[in-house]
Amino acid sequence: MALDVILPAGGHIDGEFADRVGTKSKALIHLEGETVLSRTIRALRASEGIARIAVIGGPEVHEEAKRAGADVLVPEGATGPENIFRGLDELAKDNLTSKVLIVTCDLPFLTKDLISQFVRACPNSIDICVPLISQTSFGERFPGTHATFIALKDGVWTTGCAYVIDAQALRNAKKHIERVFENRKSKFGMARLLGPVFVVKWLMKSLTLDDVEAKIRSLLGCSGAAVRNCAPELSFDLDYLDDYEYALTWIKNQSATLL
Repeated sequence: MALDVILPAGGHIDGEFADRVGTKSKALIHLEGETVLSRTIRALRASEGIARIAVIGGPEVHEEAKRAGADVLVPEGATGPENIFRGLDELAKDNLTSKVLIVTCDLPFLTKDLISQFVRACPNSIDICVPLISQTSFGERFPGTHATFIALKDGVWTTGCAYVIDAQALRNAKKHIERVFENRKSKFGMARLLGPVFVVKWLMKSLTLDDVEAKIRSLLGCSGAAVRNCAPELSFDLDYLDDYEYALTWIKNQSATLL
C-alpha cells in the first residue's frame, strides 16, 4: 500500500532553546550536520511504500525541504490541524493515496525501519492508527528523560508522533478534530467533549485502551486503533532544550558503540 506523507513543519521555538540551536524552527534544528527535517525526509524516502512527501511550513522550511527532496511545498497556516488539512488538500490535486502518513518534524531518532515497522503494524481496516509506547519501554530506551504518560487500567502509555489515516475519514472528521484542538488546553472543554462516563472512569482509574478507542469512534465518527508496543523513538520529540541536549548525547553514545 502506497502512502502520501504529510509533514507539518510549522513548529516554532524561542528563548534559550532557539538561541542554542540557532533557529526558531523545530524542523531546522541541526543534528550531526543535518536538519531534523532533512533526516525525516531521508528516512521516509528509504522506507517501504512511500509515495509523495508534502511539507507544510514557512519559506526557510520550504528551502530546506526542497533541498532534501520533498515533492510538495505548502504554506503554513495558523494551527496544527490547518497545516495538516492544507497538506491534504494540496496532495489531493493529483491522485491522493487512499491513506496518508502524518509525521511531525521533531523526531530526532526516526529511521526507515521504524517507519516501515509502524506502517506494517497498522490494520488496513482501521481509519486512524496511532502508535502507543509503554512507559517501561520508553524508560529503558531513553533513561533519565521524560515524556507525558497516561495511566490506564491496562498500562501506562504515551502516544507517538506518526499516524496512518484514511484520507476520506480525515476529511470527514475535520470539524471534530478542530473542536478537540480548540479545547485541548481546557479541562472543562475536554470534559464536555469526552462526556461524564468517560471522565468518571478516568478519575476512578478504570479507563482502558478499548474505552479510548471507542471514544475516538464516537468523537471523530471513524474507526481508530492504538497500535501497541511501538518503538520509543516515535515518541521522543524535541519540545525543549533538555530534549535537544539529550538527543546530542544519545546520538554520540550510540555512535561510540559502533566504533
